[in-house]
Amino acid sequence: MGRFLKGFLSVMLLLGLLAMCAAVLVAGVLGVKGYSLYKESIEQTPLKQRIEAIQSDEHFIKYQDLPQTYIDAVISVEDHRFYQHHGLDFIAIGRAVLYNIKEGSFAQGGSTITQQVAKNLLFTQEKKLERKAAEVFAVWDLESHYSKEEIFELYVNTIYFGSGYYGIYDAAMGYYQKKPQQLTNYECVMLAGLPNAPSAYSLDQEPELAKQRMKQVLRRMVSNKVLTQEQADALLAQ
Repeated sequence: MGRFLKGFLSVMLLLGLLAMCAAVLVAGVLGVKGYSLYKESIEQTPLKQRIEAIQSDEHFIKYQDLPQTYIDAVISVEDHRFYQHHGLDFIAIGRAVLYNIKEGSFAQGGSTITQQVAKNLLFTQEKKLERKAAEVFAVWDLESHYSKEEIFELYVNTIYFGSGYYGIYDAAMGYYQKKPQQLTNYECVMLAGLPNAPSAYSLDQEPELAKQRMKQVLRRMVSNKVLTQEQADALLAQ
């Protein structure tokens, strides 16, 4: 029995080592493919040039011109460790991997705001492993050369809010006929929730679903201690 147990443990150890080697090999292959995809993308149009084109838009909204409630709402619901990580949130990634294994899909990605900026600037929305690997190199580039405030600006000025509105300026003007600086707290929280599923939550077409999404944003804000429950209830009552 002892000999059998030793043999079984030896086989399991060998299988574990083989699995680790395979994982390292796969990671290496993905890293090479990802880097090639990243280099190909920035050779077509350098990252700095893409960013300068966005920043030069007449309706580009600077970080300091955004209402604080809007900033708090976006970070709470999209990437609450935004100011703590360096572009990759390994806690969120680990949680997403476990969920995807359980569901047998790529339903969750654990993407940070920086990753979403990288994806929007350089890549397609296709959920392929090599594209996710390429994102990592773009994230390092962004986090190395731009401040968190600049990255946040790029995010809110390029994301889709539904109904044909790209960027916070167009969304604020289109839905509320206001510049972003003039948005109320209620409007800030509402707009913060739309990019998660812009077609489903469009205020023009699905106002009730948008309201349900707003409740989720408020719960995250309370959880992240940027709003009290009483303040959240008062906003929802409006």
